[in-house]
Amino acid sequence: MKQYLFTIILTAAITFALTWAVWRLSLKFKLYPGIRERDVHKTPTPRLGGVAMFIGIAVAILISAANPFFERMWSPPHTLWSILAAALLIAIVGVIDDLWDLDWMIKLAAQFLAAGIITAGGGLQVLSLPVGDMILVSPWVSISITMLAIVVVMNAVNFIDGLDGLVAGVCLIANGIFFVYSYILTRDSGATSYFNLATFLAAVLIGVCVGFLPFNWSPAKLFMGDSGALVLGLLMATSAIAVTTQGDVNAFDPERFGRSQLLGAFIPIVLPLVIVMLPLLDFGLAVFRRMRAGKSPFAPDRKHLHHRMLDLGHRDRDAVLIFYAWTAVISLAVLLMYIATRQDWPGGYVVGVLFGVVGSAACLVVTLMPSHRRPTSPAAPTVADAGRPSTVSSMESQ
Repeated sequence: MKQYLFTIILTAAITFALTWAVWRLSLKFKLYPGIRERDVHKTPTPRLGGVAMFIGIAVAILISAANPFFERMWSPPHTLWSILAAALLIAIVGVIDDLWDLDWMIKLAAQFLAAGIITAGGGLQVLSLPVGDMILVSPWVSISITMLAIVVVMNAVNFIDGLDGLVAGVCLIANGIFFVYSYILTRDSGATSYFNLATFLAAVLIGVCVGFLPFNWSPAKLFMGDSGALVLGLLMATSAIAVTTQGDVNAFDPERFGRSQLLGAFIPIVLPLVIVMLPLLDFGLAVFRRMRAGKSPFAPDRKHLHHRMLDLGHRDRDAVLIFYAWTAVISLAVLLMYIATRQDWPGGYVVGVLFGVVGSAACLVVTLMPSHRRPTSPAAPTVADAGRPSTVSSMESQ
């Protein structure tokens, strides 16, 4: 645990320093786009925070090569090198888009290429499901499912990048819970290289978000842009795939848990999905909404979940905190279910279910009963909208 905590602190410190440097350089050399007609923020704000985030991630991964504790992750080294290469590709494409706006098809092609680098080059693929001996026989099926999963998560994370501090905070909470889960799973199931990789990536992402969030909290001095949000989504998907698909499926055979603890066999699939539930929900609704209207799934609009919360009357900071609460409640509920089934708590996973029900009810009340009301007229942006980008900072804005 000490090595992971050191990784978190080191990555946070490096990212914080780099973010400050990128912010100052962006202001000095005016490395930010002008205000566009579809934007709602009034002051041009740099969108190159993803550069600092990627460098922080790369430095943390490279430093781990000299740490004996992480030696098994680098044997063989092609998995981590493929992750770095894929993240570099996405960061470069994201920076170009943040400055000059790329066509969405070019970005989507780059995302599939990055996913291919990880799956084919790095060997991280959905090979099996943790239910008995269910194996995906065809390599092409495995590669296709893995690539699609990576691209979907990348865009889901990117789609919620519409409020100051939203993506960084949600990813911080989600990866914090995933870190605890993967660490417990490693301890209970026996350490292997892929478990170390998943926990390590979660630790790196925690550090990156901690280092970047002070500059991104409302009112934001710097936006992470596509280069940041897409890289976060890429690594979150990669760590989830590592922890769910590279181990011994029989370790999660429901026969070993007992049928009364069947949940334990499905947690490796459920929890990685749960931690990105809100981004995936927003992504799915957006794609469905736009395709039903005969538009591109990446066409811009102002109907995302965070936009709807603003229209309900929430201030932008309140909406962000509510998203944090939903993420924490849902993720913690499933984590508690897992811990209860593994540790044979009295009542089993009922503890997690009760926590989820009570927490969700509280979040629902706060969501539907905002303390402030704002005009719903779309004629002009509100004060709370100033100083942040709308969804135009996401891939969907193209």
